Amino acid sequence: MKLRVLGCSHHQTPLEIRELLAFGPSETSAALKRWMALYDSHEAVLLSTCNRTELYIASETEPLPDKDVLVRFLLDCKEPHVEAYSPQLAEAARHGATTKHNKESLTDHLFLHDGRDALEHLFLVASSLDSMLLGETQILSQVKSAYLTADEAGATGPITHGVFQRALKVAKMISAQTNINRKRLSIPSVAIGDFALRIFEQLSDKRALVLGAGEMAEETVRYLKEHGVSSISIANRSFENAQTLAEKWQGVPVAWEGRFDALREADLVVSTTGAASPVVTLADYRKIEPHRSGRTLFVLDLAVPRDFEAAINERPGVFLYTVDDLQATCEANRLERTRELPKAKKIVHQETARFLRDFRHRRTGAVIQRLRADWEKTKDEELIRLFNKLPQLDDHDQEVVRYAFDRLLNKLLHPPLESLRDESDQGQQEQETPSRLLDALARLFRLGD
Repeated sequence: MKLRVLGCSHHQTPLEIRELLAFGPSETSAALKRWMALYDSHEAVLLSTCNRTELYIASETEPLPDKDVLVRFLLDCKEPHVEAYSPQLAEAARHGATTKHNKESLTDHLFLHDGRDALEHLFLVASSLDSMLLGETQILSQVKSAYLTADEAGATGPITHGVFQRALKVAKMISAQTNINRKRLSIPSVAIGDFALRIFEQLSDKRALVLGAGEMAEETVRYLKEHGVSSISIANRSFENAQTLAEKWQGVPVAWEGRFDALREADLVVSTTGAASPVVTLADYRKIEPHRSGRTLFVLDLAVPRDFEAAINERPGVFLYTVDDLQATCEANRLERTRELPKAKKIVHQETARFLRDFRHRRTGAVIQRLRADWEKTKDEELIRLFNKLPQLDDHDQEVVRYAFDRLLNKLLHPPLESLRDESDQGQQEQETPSRLLDALARLFRLGD
């Protein structure tokens, strides 16, 4: 089994690069179809959230593309959208650098894990042990969605089916066996419950505008309601989706073209769209600004790429926060859950080892079954030939001879099969490459793949 993951996350990658490599749902499907056109013998799953983008690739036997090839693939998929969002960043990316880090290669900000490390990383991600907010529950549905999207695109296969289905089980196991996510904190809950209340003493008398109508937007609306906000406008490119969300939470749907009018009246804005470029630019805000009469505007831009142009934060009375600004609060929340972290990680380590052991056993079992079947066939053919030459043997004598052949066959098979089982249990836990003993046996007895 060959498994590799290339990715970036909030841990080591600046926001500007995460924006560059962020994929929306339609972009993800297009990228996977492009992948299959280029590498039809390699499985792939692309996970992209506001805090990470990770490309998982797998193959039973074929060599996997290296880091540079994978980085170029992601950039080629993103190039038209990167150009629209930031021409300067796109030009820098083509030369392997970013505008902020012009002497460093883009690849320096991306991690690459292989084999066991890639598998364990996926289990940690799905279980929210690698999230900005330890124990948040949204990542599990995002991992599941990424897997289903890849499956619909025809990019999955035996390995990705196995590892992603096991990752979902491990995440549920950790949720059931630890207290890592008993208090369901999330980025929207931290944003509303902590950051918004730094600016306003109370929220019940404030007018809120939510841009976007997806999962993050709905979670945000729920927290706004919990904090007493009754005036909530929801704007989305699909007015129908805005209507659906507004009806569910007693909000007011707004046509996408009307978002600037709604922004004039808002005190608090939460933006969660998947747009490839800012939906509110500095020029847009300058047109709105005179109509706000100097009122404070609190903006939580939870989108990656960012929905609000950064320069808007420099305008009087504007408090603009991005997902990276939530880091300190998220770290405080992480400390409250670290007590359960060792227990959760122990489960991940155990389940990683169990998955690899099960995978090896399946492969070893297939070779053992094939070897025994071939030898049984040879034994039966020789018995028929022998009995034809000795027609005087009665049924009892034939049974004695057959029993002797069976004992001989079992004794001949026992040493190689025991060696295979021992190696499967002990000797290959850290390797992603197939067992050399297993391959040697398969070649020696011409057992095929």
